[in-house]
Parts: sequence; C-alpha cells; structure tokens
Amino acid sequence: MLAETPDDKRDPVGREFPRHHEGKTMTTTNEIAEKIATEHGLTKVQSKAVVEAVFAAVTAAATSGAETSIPGFGKFKVKDTPEREARNPATGATIKVAAAKKLSFAPAKALKDALNG
Repeated sequence: MLAETPDDKRDPVGREFPRHHEGKTMTTTNEIAEKIATEHGLTKVQSKAVVEAVFAAVTAAATSGAETSIPGFGKFKVKDTPEREARNPATGATIKVAAAKKLSFAPAKALKDALNG
C-alpha cells in the first residue's frame, strides 16, 4: 500500500515511519520551540528562531574547529578521524577511507545524573 498523501507517515512500501525508539517518543525542534514558547511567553515563531540560533551557533563553532561547552548539558567537540583501510563487504577488496572530521558529544555530569536518577 503506497502513501496517499504527503503528510501520511508511511514509507513507499506502506510501513509507518517510526517516531519512537523502544517506546520513547522523539523530541523535534518544533516540540522544543513550543515548550519554550509556552514556558517563556514567546510566540512559536520567536522560540523556533531561538532554537535554530542555538543550533546555528553550535554548527558555526564546530565548522571552525571550536568546542562548544554548555554547562549542565555537555560539550560538542570536533574530532579528526585519520585515513584508514577498510574492506568492501561485497567484494572483499581493500579500499581507503579518507580522513574526516566528526562531531562528538560528551554529556555533563548534571545530565548524566539526571538520566541515571
């Protein structure tokens, strides 16, 4: 069964896209913005702009190689991964994987404590 409408939450085969993992629902930027708007007397447009500005600031810091530290939440840090050799599982051929940068996140102690009760 194919999706009939663009807002249908189904893939081309007709399966529903998962919106949760192990019974937990995902939080989206819109949901975060709505919560901020409600709690701080802002419009949804204003709060969405704030949320997007935070993500843009983290992105800008990461692309410049800087670390972003948010006290009580954690640190976003750029790490270099060196060039390496890997195998193509289909052919068994050895290939080179180029060096790259990745963004890592280390949660702060307060966030770890909140997660673990």
